[in-house]
Amino acid sequence: MVREQYTTVTEGTHIERPESQHVYKIGIYGWRKRCLYLFVLLLLIILVVNLALTIWILKVMWFSPIGMGHLHVTKDGLRLEGESEFLFPLYVKEIRSRMDSSLLLQSTQNVTVSARNTEGEVTGRLKVGPEGALFEHSVETPFVTANPYQDLRLESPTRSLSMDAPRGVHIKAHAGKIKALSQMDIILQSSDGALVLDAETVGLPKLIQGTQGPSGSAQGFYEICVCPDGKLYLSTAGEATTCEEHSRICL
Repeated sequence: MVREQYTTVTEGTHIERPESQHVYKIGIYGWRKRCLYLFVLLLLIILVVNLALTIWILKVMWFSPIGMGHLHVTKDGLRLEGESEFLFPLYVKEIRSRMDSSLLLQSTQNVTVSARNTEGEVTGRLKVGPEGALFEHSVETPFVTANPYQDLRLESPTRSLSMDAPRGVHIKAHAGKIKALSQMDIILQSSDGALVLDAETVGLPKLIQGTQGPSGSAQGFYEICVCPDGKLYLSTAGEATTCEEHSRICL
């Protein structure tokens, strides 16, 4: 049988209970709690600063659902409106302007446009600077003109200058003169046709004057004579040709 024991406490009787030897506290207290609060406050400050910087960048860079600033993303590619500055090389397949405006490229120094083949070699290059436009290879264009009230100058400093066209080359100056300068020879050649100098006055001011023979006449008029090698010279004109009399320049 189980015997139950009951303790009866009467008034005035004090019974001492044994005290607990170990006390466990739950939570963070002391300097650890202060460090945790400081760390949470620091994270909150960083979050607010990052959010403010993000909003500022979005506002300054003009970010929008369709692009950034003057740069808009369309189904056909990128559309750039207004003036823009590129600090690094720009590689694109095609650049076009709007239908109602022209395409303007500006640089503090030179503007260089290069064309490369599949192997990366330069096949054509265009440089535009204060001295004009420099083409390193051949150029194909239907029309070349200068700005109003400015001269058009085509120059090849170290090579020859060649202009070819299947139906002819037309050089026209409406309000000025055409001047051709060469360090060596200037050759006007027509393989199938005639060379026509159609003008009111055709002048050759620096032709050499042929030496007069014994029967030469002096009337103040001259005729142009041609040597067998193609050299031109002046001969004093007479009733008949005097080229044979003055042909000593050809010797």
